[in-house]
Amino acid sequence: MKIFNKKSRYVKAGLTAFIVVAASILFYFGLDYLKELLRIIGAFLRVLSPFFWGLGIAYLLNPIMGFFERKLCIPVVERLYRKHPKMNKGRKLARGIAVFLAVIAMLLVLSALFYLIVPQTYDSIKTIATKGPEYINGIYESISDKLYNHPDMEKAAASLLDKVTTVINGWVSNKLLPGMENTITNITTGVVNAFKTLYNFIIGVVVAIYILSNKENFVAYCKKLMYSLFSKEAAVKTGKVLGFMDRTFMDFLVGNSIDAVIIGLTCYLFCIIFKIPYPLLISVIVGITNFIPFFGPFIGAIPSGLLILLVDPMKCLIFIIFCIVIQQIDATYIKPKIFGGTFGINGFWVIFSIIFFGGLFGFWGMLLGVPMFVVIYEGISILVNRALEKKNLPNDAAEYRDLDYVDPETGEMVRKKPKEENKKEEN
Repeated sequence: MKIFNKKSRYVKAGLTAFIVVAASILFYFGLDYLKELLRIIGAFLRVLSPFFWGLGIAYLLNPIMGFFERKLCIPVVERLYRKHPKMNKGRKLARGIAVFLAVIAMLLVLSALFYLIVPQTYDSIKTIATKGPEYINGIYESISDKLYNHPDMEKAAASLLDKVTTVINGWVSNKLLPGMENTITNITTGVVNAFKTLYNFIIGVVVAIYILSNKENFVAYCKKLMYSLFSKEAAVKTGKVLGFMDRTFMDFLVGNSIDAVIIGLTCYLFCIIFKIPYPLLISVIVGITNFIPFFGPFIGAIPSGLLILLVDPMKCLIFIIFCIVIQQIDATYIKPKIFGGTFGINGFWVIFSIIFFGGLFGFWGMLLGVPMFVVIYEGISILVNRALEKKNLPNDAAEYRDLDYVDPETGEMVRKKPKEENKKEEN
């Protein structure tokens, strides 16, 4: 035993070297089989996708279920079971009714959106396809009438319109018509994907119902697992981080949902008053894209403006002005009232998070980029503040505005001297 103890450091060093070499070999072979590994992971995730749908649906329906449970179901059950010995059964009944009402509310919202978007989109495409040449001729005649007294400008506008028409015709002849050969394949693939999505959604709803009905048990199992894997201190910190993430994402989603409804209804009333074409479709587009901070109103205004432009260019101009005005009102008054201020980060980081996560994850990255960045930003801030506290330095950024340097020996923060004092010293 003594010999083994004396050589234990050599044994540890040998084991460490073996683990490093083995890990290097695995990493090397992993690079060769990276595509195959990613394929296997992708297949595994596709199998579990209905359960991911279920977790997502349960997370979104949880506040709705809680609202129905607190405000409606539990008060009714407490009255019915007030003198009944089996009160727990009454609470289970209240939970079941609340889950049912939450699912019904979700299906009603999805059905309403489907009813609003699909028929309007079909009518819009049909109108554009049948009356497209008429709209283009109308735009041409309108430009000619307005530029009648300016022949040079009229000639330039006509030339530009001819070029646009030539480009469109070339695209139809060279791209669209040859591509029609793959239409059947694309339609088949689209139908298959639609059925897969529907299947995942239905199974996800079933999974979500089970999760919401047994929410407390799932939370208890998660806590049990967390405390088994981490130390007590680490488990407490992990719980706080998860709680902060939950509050951040839920506040963002609920606040943006309220904001989208307000903007969508305002846009619909505006379209009705000014007789803007396709009011329902345009209002839904503007409301949904408004979920994306900063860029959302402009993203929704572009396709909507193009639809209106084909019918009435003047109303398109009015609509664009409305979008600019409502975006300013929303950013200045409505969103601060809903969120109680900003997202906790300045405008630069909002734009950065949308561009960065949008580039990585597309639409969903643009939609959820801000709360994701808020969580990351808060975590980095905590680490930075702890490091400053260990060095006995202040956390407030305002303390560093006029800082010249920190004395390495005394730790004193030396401030920059005003320019007037520097000039006096030089003189």
